[in-house]
Amino acid sequence: MTLNELRLPADVVGRQHADASALAEALAQQVAEALRAAIQARGRALLVVSGGRSPVAFFERLAQEPLAWQQVQVGLADERWVALEDANSNEALVRRHLLQDAAAEARMIGLYHPAASLEQAAELADRAIAGLPAIDVLVLGMGDDGHTASLFPDSPLLDEALRPDCPCAVMPMWAPVAPHERLSLTLPILSAARLSLLAIQGPAKLATLSLALQAGEARELPIRALLKAPLQIHWCP
Repeated sequence: MTLNELRLPADVVGRQHADASALAEALAQQVAEALRAAIQARGRALLVVSGGRSPVAFFERLAQEPLAWQQVQVGLADERWVALEDANSNEALVRRHLLQDAAAEARMIGLYHPAASLEQAAELADRAIAGLPAIDVLVLGMGDDGHTASLFPDSPLLDEALRPDCPCAVMPMWAPVAPHERLSLTLPILSAARLSLLAIQGPAKLATLSLALQAGEARELPIRALLKAPLQIHWCP
């Protein structure tokens, strides 16, 4: 099975690439173009990305793009509730692989805040991003279990986070594997992005995507909630 064989929803674009390097290159070029357009139209751009190992090549390639980086804000779709010094920190990963050289001029907007509890940390993060404009470019990944950002199947607050009218921009979430405690943007914030890109690799994730395109509840495969325009899907074997 390939991405081209899947029946995608109307106006959802699928782009298939030969390998991970080609995917990172195409994704970086598309994101850079969209950021330039946002800067030209509104004088600034907001890029929101996910963490993990998969986007590292994309981050490093995007950092090479000639952009007015001082006019770019970079945020996170989700974060593990760990300090920046922790090896599992998404913010640290983005700073290490994207905010380098000229791209270091971009302003990082993290989700992690020290607090007495995960719930309090989510409230602090929610307040911190309350004044942000709509996301110009959102780059998401997806797990084999159908999670995206940190919206994991059967997480206790998942139904609330997936509500189209969820009043919170950030909610505390729990992953089935360590580290359990997470912070995630909610559906209203994610779905309002001007351009959404989903980058996935390998047959297992393509099989999960195929399942997500079938009828079912979003809480079973949370990516279902975002499989609609203006989404573009990048995939490589």
